[in-house]
Amino acid sequence: MSNFPRVASFKTVERFRERLRELGLPIDADDAILKAPESPLAEPLSIGEFHVGNRWAIHPMEGWDAEADGKPSELVHRRWRNFGISGAKWIWGGEAMAVVPEGRANPNQLIINQANRDALARLHEDLIEAHRARFGSADDFFTGFQLTHSGRFCKPFEKDKAEPKILYRHPILDQKFGLGPDYPLLGDDEIRRIIDACIEGAKIAESCGAQFVDIKHCHGYLGHEFLSAFTRPGPYGGPLENRTRFLREIVEGVQANTKLLIGVRLSLFDLIPFRPDPNLSEGTKLGPGIPAEFEGSYASSFGADAEDPSQYDLRPAIEFLAVAESLGVKMINVSAGSPYYNPHVIRPALFPPSDGYQPPEDPLVGCARQMEACAAVKARFPNLVFVGSAYTYFQEFLPQVAQWAVRTGGTDAVGMGRMVLSYPELPADSLERAELQTKRLCRTFSDCTTGPRKGLVSGCYPLDPFYKARPEAAIVKKIKASL
Repeated sequence: MSNFPRVASFKTVERFRERLRELGLPIDADDAILKAPESPLAEPLSIGEFHVGNRWAIHPMEGWDAEADGKPSELVHRRWRNFGISGAKWIWGGEAMAVVPEGRANPNQLIINQANRDALARLHEDLIEAHRARFGSADDFFTGFQLTHSGRFCKPFEKDKAEPKILYRHPILDQKFGLGPDYPLLGDDEIRRIIDACIEGAKIAESCGAQFVDIKHCHGYLGHEFLSAFTRPGPYGGPLENRTRFLREIVEGVQANTKLLIGVRLSLFDLIPFRPDPNLSEGTKLGPGIPAEFEGSYASSFGADAEDPSQYDLRPAIEFLAVAESLGVKMINVSAGSPYYNPHVIRPALFPPSDGYQPPEDPLVGCARQMEACAAVKARFPNLVFVGSAYTYFQEFLPQVAQWAVRTGGTDAVGMGRMVLSYPELPADSLERAELQTKRLCRTFSDCTTGPRKGLVSGCYPLDPFYKARPEAAIVKKIKASL
């Protein structure tokens, strides 16, 4: 493990602030957790005709525990019921739903199609009923489905067999994931079929009771890869108009066929892929992350500085957001990077996943990087509604940082990802009691990534008693011991 101080070692919010100042970070935290109605997180939020009850949101996560046909299992229902009782009033996508079977990131990902429509409707009903039972009403509860295709990271039928769908030749990722120079690119006709499947998925989402859909453009998946397809010829690559054609054609189809609102989860920036430092890695131990070797200008990323791709450049995101706003997209859930090749960017953590590396920076730096980027684009696009990411690592101080971010206009809402697996009720506890159950706080052990990477079901093995008692917990423990 790296030698950065643990968040739990900061016994007061002032000591936490001192660490932020030591690192020169442009973020802060309120003095205390505030109850509703005083908390900025308790303020309602209007999006179109919908009134969202508070500023807490649940991010869409990638499930590894659906049935083989893409229908939700009981484990999926349990997770969605936890979303319902969380106290968050905005469920952004629930989790990634593949629009075609071959577009799954794993063989047990949800699939949104007509065959699974009734099962997904029951899942959504389960979510709504759990929320209503806990809070008395679901009138201010805003829910949507995330539509996805995993593109370069498809593993649709066997957990150890990748079947990538790529848009262009990537000078680092092709080699990293073993794709030769003759590996085929996704054809334009197949892209159009995926677009049609996304539109059909939106129609199914509306019939299930969802109020919006998320057209996923993040984390290296297909929608995100379009944005860096500078070298792809034809109608879906090259200039910005072509690289956003995938988004435009889906949005136009959804608007023509449904009354749903539309959001986009977007990696505002991407950085060059990282790898463990081979000079500091011994045996199976992971060294700290270092950028992949690359000569010359790096032009294979959406939002990395071409001359120094370990730093971000928001100009491409600003161009994309202008297009999205012009199309009638109302909501942006901001993220960054990819869990497959620079996990410290997307999920700042003290402990690496099994296929990662030791953090190259204090994880607080990664959190602040995303918050700063979110605040910058929110200031540029005041009519879009933004959900911020990268808050889990704040742990004890998550509500205080979230309050500060909303109060100072850095974001409209605050999303929770990994934290909700170990402690789904954090939003409710913060607003109702102004205190947290600290033993349930996610400590970013990364087991929720390591387990699925090894083909195990999703869940928090260290802290959720339900998953702690499952046989997979022992397997994860052995994997971590080897690291």
